[in-house]
Amino acid sequence: MTTDMHNLNLSMDPFENFQHWLAEAKASMGEEMATAMTLATASKSGRPSARIVLFKGTCRDPKGLEGFKLFGNYESQKSRELLENTQAALVFFWPLLGRQIRVEGPVERLSDQEADAYFASRPRGSRLGAWASPQSQKINTRDELLARVVEVEKRFGSDGEVPRPDNWGGWLLVPERFEFWQAGEYRLHDRFLFERAPTGEGWQRSRLAP
Repeated sequence: MTTDMHNLNLSMDPFENFQHWLAEAKASMGEEMATAMTLATASKSGRPSARIVLFKGTCRDPKGLEGFKLFGNYESQKSRELLENTQAALVFFWPLLGRQIRVEGPVERLSDQEADAYFASRPRGSRLGAWASPQSQKINTRDELLARVVEVEKRFGSDGEVPRPDNWGGWLLVPERFEFWQAGEYRLHDRFLFERAPTGEGWQRSRLAP
């Protein structure tokens, strides 16, 4: 069922709402800007960090719960923090539409099959870079990084297959909370919170004060 909430047609399914808003963002801003999202993580001690990553679609975990996919090096800062503290948050911000979506929930590793499929779809240069870059570690110069790329290319050949490294893969954030934010005049924004029902099935929806 869809309800008109101050010109926002939001259903009771936050994933359906997300896909609708994402499609409008892609139409107005293009694929890359629309799928850029902030990933916020925290260390075991609670020290936060955030960075922009790319949304790579949704899929379901072994329990059948839908989540947001992202990929990267398992030895990077974000992955180390996700191993220490599995609670994370995402933010999509689309200024041309005056919209923002916040997503919060636990994160789990994606299957090797999901990681292999996405890695194989990446440009060859990006696959070589995944092998060459010791992500989040200190290096002396850019030339050092480029030299590592050359070494990796020699290893696999100029047109040889570049498999997924063991230390590279994906994460799935399974939302427990969504917040849809629409800019309003005089800061009278519309905010709608979706929280997973205590039973684990379905969602509860509330309007929040701006």
